[in-house]
Amino acid sequence: MTKELSILSNYNVGLMYCQSVMYVNVNLLLLADIEKKGRGSAKVSWQPEMTADTTTTSYWLNWRVALCAIWISSCMVVASVLIWKYERTNNSRSDTEETQEECEGILYEDEAWKTCLKEVHPGWLLAYRVLAFVVLLALLIVNAFVDGGVIFYYYTQWTFTLVTVYFGLGSVLSVYGCYPYRNRVSGDQIGSDAEQGIRVAPVHEENANARNLDKTSVPQEQRLVRQTAGIWSYIFQIIFQMNAGAVMLTDVVFWFILFPFLAIKDYNLTFLLIGMHSLNAVFLLGETALNCLRFPWFRMGYFILWTCIFVIFQWVLHACVSIWWPYPFLDLSSLYAPVWYLAVGLMHIPCYAIFASIVKLKHYLWLRWFPHSYQCRR
Repeated sequence: MTKELSILSNYNVGLMYCQSVMYVNVNLLLLADIEKKGRGSAKVSWQPEMTADTTTTSYWLNWRVALCAIWISSCMVVASVLIWKYERTNNSRSDTEETQEECEGILYEDEAWKTCLKEVHPGWLLAYRVLAFVVLLALLIVNAFVDGGVIFYYYTQWTFTLVTVYFGLGSVLSVYGCYPYRNRVSGDQIGSDAEQGIRVAPVHEENANARNLDKTSVPQEQRLVRQTAGIWSYIFQIIFQMNAGAVMLTDVVFWFILFPFLAIKDYNLTFLLIGMHSLNAVFLLGETALNCLRFPWFRMGYFILWTCIFVIFQWVLHACVSIWWPYPFLDLSSLYAPVWYLAVGLMHIPCYAIFASIVKLKHYLWLRWFPHSYQCRR
């Protein structure tokens, strides 16, 4: 009887812990981190408590860890198959191959730096990317200085760093693309002026033949001159789509789930905490409105791999050092850990779909408002 009461008591304690974790942290996909314990914090911040020693063998050799490992492995396999199948199709196409239907994931060299509207000079996109890079890098440095290197223990800072790298690489590609664009525009203007000066009272038939020749030759010339992107441009687009899902994940969960709870508890939000969960989305949405990048669905695989790498990093770290988990739902000692890990995988779909819907809305509105100027491929 005493043994049965002891088992029942342990079960109730475990159940109360799981319920408290569900209520306080809402334990959804990679919750945006609540402010770390910083040297300049006005209020001692919240940190999860350690529930078990993560370096022991018994912590890892159990059915919960095995089931979570199956979820993670399955996600990585599916993501890898998607990437291998469609990226391999892109790479197998020749630069000069002409098909009626272009490969979904193909990227042209000028799409990494040109704007979606013909009237908007690529220099404006360059200026925007440089501004975003400087602001995000400054915020990241200040955050690291205030809270220390422990900030990179969180998924939010991983994603914020990736967004900063994206704008830094985008600035370099824009500089690389604006220079030949400027020369090409200047050359076209000179050629146009020279053509107007040479042409004197052309014959009607010759003029008609010239117009017909232009109509047939321009598309062919554009197809011949336009080259597929290099490796850095493809990396740039991949990072763009990884950021799309990850930023939606951290910011939407923080502002729509965690923030109402923090407001009820009268928690003081700092400038760094607000900036980390807002500026990345603001700059990325502005970039989306200006750039000419496509958004193929299969590159969601990179977003999934990004999250899986973070989880594996946490597993390896906790297997070596017994420390608290940055997000309580990652704790494998919980009876409901497999449920939370499964929810993490499933939540990637709506997070990626939100940004994909924003891109589709951009295509619809820009084509409707600027039908003759919009130059993005859908």
